[in-house]
Amino acid sequence: MRLTPSAHVDTFCRDRLPAEDQWPEFHEFVRYPERLNAAAELLAGKMPDKPCLRAGDGKTWTYGEVDATTNQIARVLTEDFGLVPGNRVLLRGPNNPWLALCWLGALKAGGVVVTTMALLRPREIATIAEITEPAVALCDHRFAEDLSTGAPSLTVIEYPGDLADRCARKDSAFCPVQTSADDVAMLAPTSGTTGRPKVTMHFHRDILAVADTFGEKVLRVLPSDVCTGTPPLGFTYGLGGLLLFPLRAGASALLLERATPAELAQAIAEHRVSVLSTAPIAYRGLLAADRELPSLRRCVSAGEHLPKTVWEQFRDATGLRIIDGIGSTEMLHIFIGTSDGDIRPGSTGRAVPGYTACVLGDDGQPVPDGKAGRLAVRGPTGCRYLSDPRQQVYVQDGWNITGDTYARDEDGYYWFQARSDDMIISAGYNIAGPEVEETLLGHPDVAEVAVVGAPDAERGTVVAAFIVLAAGVTGDDHKVAELQAFAKARIAPYKYPRRVEFVTELPKTISGKTQRFRLREIFS
Repeated sequence: MRLTPSAHVDTFCRDRLPAEDQWPEFHEFVRYPERLNAAAELLAGKMPDKPCLRAGDGKTWTYGEVDATTNQIARVLTEDFGLVPGNRVLLRGPNNPWLALCWLGALKAGGVVVTTMALLRPREIATIAEITEPAVALCDHRFAEDLSTGAPSLTVIEYPGDLADRCARKDSAFCPVQTSADDVAMLAPTSGTTGRPKVTMHFHRDILAVADTFGEKVLRVLPSDVCTGTPPLGFTYGLGGLLLFPLRAGASALLLERATPAELAQAIAEHRVSVLSTAPIAYRGLLAADRELPSLRRCVSAGEHLPKTVWEQFRDATGLRIIDGIGSTEMLHIFIGTSDGDIRPGSTGRAVPGYTACVLGDDGQPVPDGKAGRLAVRGPTGCRYLSDPRQQVYVQDGWNITGDTYARDEDGYYWFQARSDDMIISAGYNIAGPEVEETLLGHPDVAEVAVVGAPDAERGTVVAAFIVLAAGVTGDDHKVAELQAFAKARIAPYKYPRRVEFVTELPKTISGKTQRFRLREIFS
C-alpha cells in the first residue's frame, strides 16, 4: 500500500517496516487526514475544565492542564534534549497520570513511544533498548535504577522531579509535530515463544482506529464516564482502555499504580468508576471482595479466556454483563468482542465492527462452522514487526494469524479452544516459557528445565517448571522457594514458576528435543 510522506527526520522506523508483500490486508474503517498527530487529536476539542486524568490519591488533571503539560513535555524533549521527529522515547513507570502525560507529550514532539512495564528487570530492558534504539527515556524516579543498569548509555529524564522542574520553566505553547497518519507512533514489545521480544509498529492512525472501532462501537464510552482498570499502560490492552478510549470520548481515566481486588473495589466506589477494564482473575477477586459497585455500567475482560462461570457469577451479583474480548499487541487492541444483548456467555463474541475474522485449517482455507482451527483476522490495524522474520509467521495470505485455536458457530460467534503456541497466559500476562527456562538454567543447581502452562482455578494458567537438578542437590520445599526467588530477581515477578516439579529426566525425542506436550498432559 502507498504510505503518505513521512514527517520523521529519523527514519529508523520506516526503514524497518516489513516488506510490503509481508503486510496483512488492511480495511479502512474511518478515513483519517494524511497529516495526523494522534496525541493532539485525542485532546482536540475537549472542554479545558473537564477532568481528564485522575490519580488514586485524588489529584485530578483537567483537559486544559493535560494539554498544557504535554506541550511542556514536548518542549523539554525537543529543546533540552534535541529530540527530532522519529526518535524513540522509552517510557518506564507504573500507571499514573505522569506516565500518561509522558506518552502524550512524546507523541506531540514527533517521537515514537516505546512502551515498557515497570516490572521489567535490567536484562529485559537491555534487550528492548537494543532492538528499539531509543534516544531518551522518561522514567518514574522510583524505577530509574534498573533502567540505568539495563541501558547505561541511555539519557534518562526522571519524573516527576527533573521533568516537572523543566516543564515549569517552559511556556505551554507548542505546535504538535504534523506527523503523517502513516508515521509510526509507538513500538510495543510482545514476548515471543523464543523469549526474545517481537516489537510491533503502530501508526498514528492505528491509535485512533482502535478507539473508533472497539472503543466507540462496542464499549461505547461516554463523556461522563470514569474509566479505570488493572492492565499496565505498557500493555496495549491497558493503553486502550485506560487512555485512548476515555480521551477519544472526552471522558476521564483513573490511573492506579497498584490495585488488589479489595483496593480496586474501594477505588471504584470512591471515584464512582463507570467503565472497568481488567482480567478474569480480577473479576473473581471483586466477587470475593463482596462490595456493591453501583457506579459500574460497562466491564471488559481480556488478556485470557473469560470462563462462563465467572461471567454468570458476576452478572448474578451485579447485574452487569461483562464484555469478553480477544486482542493482541500485533493488532493493538480487541478485534472480537460483543456487548449488551449480543453477548453469549462462554463465547468471545463476534468480530468488532471494522474487522473480519475466520477460522482456518492447516491448508490455509476456512473450515466449516463448528470445527476448530486457527483464528485469523483483518481490519484497520494489523501486524508490522520491526525487522523480524517472524512477520511471515504472524501474517499469512493477508491474514493476521493470532496463535489461538477457535471455532465459529453458524451465527458468527467465536468460541475459544486453546492457545496454539507455547505462550503461557497467566492472569492476563503473556509469559514466554523459554525465557523462564533460560533464567532458571542460570542457577548452578539446575541441570535441565522445561516450562509449560498448568491449569489454575484462580489465574487460569500458571507457569509450571519441571526441573532436573544437578547431581547431589536435593529437591525440597526450600529449594523450590530458592529457585522461585532466583527467577523473581532476574525477570518480571509475574513470570516466575508458581509450580515447581523436580524430575529425574525430561521426556525427549530421539533427536533430543524436549516433548513439552507430554508435560502438559500431566495436567490434563
